[in-house]
Amino acid sequence: MRLNRFLAAAGLGSRRHCDELIADGRVTINGQPCANFSTQVEPGDHVKVGSRVVRPGESLTIALHKPAGFVSTRRDPNATDTIYDLLPAKFCRLFNIGRLDAQTEGLLLLTSDGDLAQHLTHPRYKVEKEYEVTLDKLWDQKLAEKLRTGIFLDGKRAKLTQVQPCGPRKLRVILRQGMNRQIRRMFYAIGYEVKRLVRTRIGYLRLGQMPRGNWRPLTKSELAALR
Repeated sequence: MRLNRFLAAAGLGSRRHCDELIADGRVTINGQPCANFSTQVEPGDHVKVGSRVVRPGESLTIALHKPAGFVSTRRDPNATDTIYDLLPAKFCRLFNIGRLDAQTEGLLLLTSDGDLAQHLTHPRYKVEKEYEVTLDKLWDQKLAEKLRTGIFLDGKRAKLTQVQPCGPRKLRVILRQGMNRQIRRMFYAIGYEVKRLVRTRIGYLRLGQMPRGNWRPLTKSELAALR
């Protein structure tokens, strides 16, 4: 198994993060520093990151219904509540796949599978994410085309794949990008404030009726569908 995949499978983070660990010279194999991402780890090899011995373990992926008010990080000096406060201590090696801002609710995935994280977050795979958006005033459907065509944020074109009304002030939107606070900023640019934002789907996986603050492990069939 390639070194970066070995580290990701052991729960050290996404493959991109594992590549950074390797590039920084923090990884050794059988006592020798290794900076080659594609090095093959053989059975019996002794792999360490810093002083920590790394052993591959069975991967785990869970779905969490993130409530508002929790940040999508392990530690934040400016926040008192993080998503990891909602999970058992035994899940300390899981890392979140993407983020939801503090006030956004809904489906969030956490995993020890770096390959899955890479697939769901890399722009080339264009994985759909669906949200329910509640606005501060009545929606003008004439503006939907502007959101689909795109609005420039930080010099990049931000677009929504689909904009579907489901109430006077409520919409269902789909996007395939992952820019910072993208949905809130796009609606703000056309004169609306997002009062509530809930992610209801990632790829084929739906939030369903899972209560806020609860989590569950994904089934093998769900993992296969996500891949």
